[in-house]
Amino acid sequence: MAKDVKPTRKNLMAIEERIELSERGHDTLEKKRDGLIMEFMDILDQAQDVRANMDDRYQRAQRAINMARAMEGDVAVRGAASALKEHPEITTESRNIMGVVVPQIESSKVKKNLDERGYGVMGTSARIDEAADAYEELLETIILAAEVETAMKKMLEEIETTKRRVNALEFKLLPDLYDNQEYIEQKLEEQEREEIFRLKKIKAKKEEEEKEAAKKESEPVEEPLTADD
Repeated sequence: MAKDVKPTRKNLMAIEERIELSERGHDTLEKKRDGLIMEFMDILDQAQDVRANMDDRYQRAQRAINMARAMEGDVAVRGAASALKEHPEITTESRNIMGVVVPQIESSKVKKNLDERGYGVMGTSARIDEAADAYEELLETIILAAEVETAMKKMLEEIETTKRRVNALEFKLLPDLYDNQEYIEQKLEEQEREEIFRLKKIKAKKEEEEKEAAKKESEPVEEPLTADD
């Protein structure tokens, strides 16, 4: 690639400027990558906690619904579930983490009081109430898990993108620029040496010519012979 660059001082200055910009960009991207990794690790810890909590709540909800079905029967459980009038509502916003836009999920009407579930309190047992509580808590945890794991995925994608840019600068662009810089500097040095050598030869030739001219001037001039001689 270096041989494709014309070895001029203008190109050398342009390459030096690109090197400076690329080095600054490389440092900035490295800092961004490291910062993203730190943020990702925090989100990963949170995701692991949420996942463990979700597994626990899922097991609790399963036990509660199985107990309600065993004690009250499938018909009573399905009837209580179908009595629900107000369903949970989900809204999404966004927040910025080091330039990465991640979702922020807000939920409402997930946790309900007994009188908000639609079924008659007198017509059901505490088993159905416990199952409803367990599934409401599970749904809240699922919503949180969706937010955290989506953020984690987006952070990971940005980390990979930033790493590729860092590697492209570090292992491709900057080495090529350094090679071009070295090539041009070497060629310019060669041209300078050749110019110095040429000027020395011109100077030596001029001095030789001046010596020859001075020598001729110093030689005695012979008088021409006359008829009297």
